[in-house]
Parts: sequence; structure tokens; C-alpha cells
Amino acid sequence: MPPVDRKNPIRAKSSESSYSLMEFMREFPDDDACLQWLWRNRYSEDGKHADCPKCERVHVEFKQYRTKQRRQTWTCTQCGHHVQPTAGTIFEGSSTSLHLWFFACHLMTSTRCGLSAKQLEREIGVTYKTAWRMLNKIRTQLMKQDGEALSGDVEIDETYHGGKPRARALRERTGNTDKTRRQVVFGMVERGGRIRATHLPNTGGATIKGEIYQHVLPESMIFTDEWPTYLGLSRRYIAHRRIRHKDRIYVDGDVHTQTIEGFFGNLKNGIRGTYHSVSSKWLQSYLNEYAWRYNHRHDRRAMFETLLLRSAAL
Repeated sequence: MPPVDRKNPIRAKSSESSYSLMEFMREFPDDDACLQWLWRNRYSEDGKHADCPKCERVHVEFKQYRTKQRRQTWTCTQCGHHVQPTAGTIFEGSSTSLHLWFFACHLMTSTRCGLSAKQLEREIGVTYKTAWRMLNKIRTQLMKQDGEALSGDVEIDETYHGGKPRARALRERTGNTDKTRRQVVFGMVERGGRIRATHLPNTGGATIKGEIYQHVLPESMIFTDEWPTYLGLSRRYIAHRRIRHKDRIYVDGDVHTQTIEGFFGNLKNGIRGTYHSVSSKWLQSYLNEYAWRYNHRHDRRAMFETLLLRSAAL
């Protein structure tokens, strides 16, 4: 007997994957399976009964009738009210197959360096415009960062995305001031926990401290570098410890900003290697993507399943 069943491949125990391609194909073999999943997770646990908002009856029977228009609807057998599982989700109004939408979500969560629209275009056979729109909706709606405050030991730092200071004269001469100018990326991370990454308009003290005060609880321990903008945080938080990078000191006991700098390194390498260029208009959506993957890195549930459940909850 062969060591594995080639007709029924399974994920190896040593694999770092939590949801493989074969598992996706078994659970979602076609568009109907994806629609059924949405129907069951949004309205009907058993697939037949749901609450009807029109006749105000609880747990009435719904049926899916085949129509010439191929409508993705279920109909209340009591009053004829139609329910569309895709209504109110990122899939609403899209002529792209749900199967392709779900597969795009799977690809987005199975990568660690990002997925370009050009790559998605090649993978699922849609136009570049459609692929970009799909990824943009996933980033801006499904991966949008929540407002839950950070606590505990919190590292704070800022970095820049875009052109370098020495290229300022070139940018002014060419007039290209949108895609190449330096963009402020501000990050706050709990050690061993969640991260929040934000695109800020400037590095002013009011802007930076306003972001910190809004998203970090007062009982937190703050770790930053020696940048003067961070002065005064000790008056708001239980402690504020600083590391002097200009003296080439990067770790002093438990005082460091290595966690947030590691995230910035992965972010910049991902953008440079996968997307090559990101405009200021859409930079926040890419920050959402990388922050979402970071925040769900230790989940027991597969990232793909978490993302799908969020799409059903919108």
C-alpha cells in the first residue's frame, strides 16, 4: 500500500498551513457551494428555515427557485419575500463568480508577502481591473482595522514610505508629488499581541500623540526611540522608556522597539517585492492587509475561515 492516498490528499501534520488548497476545493467545489455557505451563515443554519423580515414570522421555510435570470435568492413560502445572501456584503452587485471571490480570499490569506492584482488576474482569469477591485474591497472592508485599544507593553515607532529626502529636488522638478513623496506610516504594537498601523498626514506632535491617546490604554507601558515628539508620554501612561538609536543602542534589557521595526521591515519588503509602488490614496488599505495578517497569525482558526466569517457578518 502507498504511504498516502493520492486520490484523497490530506494536509501533512508538519505543514505550517492551516487551510490547504485541497481543503478549499473540497469545501467549495463550485459557485453553488459558496452561495449555500453564505445563506447558511447569514440567515439559515439548517439551510431551509429562516426569519422573514416581511411577514415577521420566525423560522419559516424558504426555498430557492430556479429562474431564467439565475437570481441568487431564497423565497419565503409564506409571503414570497426574496432574500439575497450576497446583499450587504462585498459580493453584492458583482457579476464575478462567488467561487472566484472565495478563492481570492483564500489566496490573500495563504500568502505572507501579499498578492498583487496582476498575480490574481493570472490565477483566476479575470481582467486586471476586476482583480484590483476584488483585492481593494477585501483590504478596505474585510481587513479594516478595528478600534479596540492596545494595552500592556506597547512599542511605538514611525517610518516613511515613498521617496527619499535627497530626491526632493527631482520630485519638485518633475511635478510628481503623489506617488513618490514620503508618506508617514505610524505603528503601535503590543508585545506578543496586536498591532495597529496607520497612514498619517504628518509627524506633528498633535497628530502623533492624538493617535497614541486614542488607541493605547493609560495603564500601558510605552517603549519608543529618542524622537522628541514622544516627550511627555510618561504623564499619561504608567511609564515611558526610550532607547537611543542615535547612539547605536538598539536593545537595553527589555527596552527596545524591535517588534514594531520587524513589522515595518516585512511591510516594506512586501510592498517593494510584490506591489512595487503604492500611492498615498491607497496606502492605508495595504497597511490594513499587513496588520490583519499580523493580528491573526496565532489564531487556531484558519485565516481564510476568519475572513469568510467577517464577510458574512457585514
